[in-house]
Amino acid sequence: MSAASHRLKRTGLLGAGVVILFAVTVLLGSYTVTIPDFFRILMAHLTDGEKIPGASFIVMENKLPRAVLGILIGVAFGLSGGLFQTMLRNPLASPDVIGISYGASAAAVLAIVVFGASGAAVSAAALAGAIGVALLIYAISRGSGGRGSGGQGSGGRGNAASNRLILAGVGIAAVLGAVVNFLMTRADIRTASEALIWLNGSLNSANWERVGILLASLAVLVPALAILARPLRMLELGDDAAAGLGIRVNAVRFGLVITAVALAAVATAAAGPVAFVAFLAGPIARRFLGRPSLPASSFIGALIVLAADYFAYNVAPLVLGGTVLPVGVITGALGAPFLLWLLVTSNRKEA
Repeated sequence: MSAASHRLKRTGLLGAGVVILFAVTVLLGSYTVTIPDFFRILMAHLTDGEKIPGASFIVMENKLPRAVLGILIGVAFGLSGGLFQTMLRNPLASPDVIGISYGASAAAVLAIVVFGASGAAVSAAALAGAIGVALLIYAISRGSGGRGSGGQGSGGRGNAASNRLILAGVGIAAVLGAVVNFLMTRADIRTASEALIWLNGSLNSANWERVGILLASLAVLVPALAILARPLRMLELGDDAAAGLGIRVNAVRFGLVITAVALAAVATAAAGPVAFVAFLAGPIARRFLGRPSLPASSFIGALIVLAADYFAYNVAPLVLGGTVLPVGVITGALGAPFLLWLLVTSNRKEA
């Protein structure tokens, strides 16, 4: 079996895993639904037929949109993280680390605390904040590049630009984190609790409207990403080599950054900054396939969100006496040790 066939088979296994976990999320849990009942409920909903009291609402207005939104969010974060990490050739380059999620968080908390916004207005503020901060980071990283980096050889300028972008993002993230903390201290208890729930990332507000908006966004962004995938592979060779192959390096990198930011922004707007999904998906996919893969990153992202939400919504209440955790708490608990492990292993390789 060729390497390409092996990777395709493994990617197919990840896709099958998403389907299985989706079925588990919808059918099992605190309210169990049999497969025949699920299809009966689904057909009744689609054809305005006779509905099963209680069960129809639980499945069609709670479990199903929650699971679908979880998949879409995981796909968006997985693609965004994998794209950043591949483009910048750095496993730390994800929206969680370089400040984009902090931009969305700061804008959303500002809208909640200062303007009393809720619902779609908070999502719109988060979207604008993520894109605005991303443009600022990109401008700072481009503006801080000197001419002296040109002699670093093929890939040297690309690595320098990537490092500048990451450092600029980390610095801005620290500032925005302080802004969020300040706003939280100035808010009353009710407003602060509302903002805190959003900051942790949650699928509790999942509905078909959010699913439709996110699905429409991905219908635009995923084809755009597919178009940019070939130049992305060229950029992995280094800026000089890519330019020699006829790639407009700056234009392509800007397009990739905007696409990756938009993916993270629409996912954050839909459910809040679900921590570390974008950071985890790419490295796990790389280890599973042996090379970077955006499709595998998207499937890994969906698996992480679905598994974390199932645990938070069904298992954690049994352990914590009925307390339902936001999905971001679970993914954050997974991501923090992984980040430390990645830093330790990187230091060992450099030594």
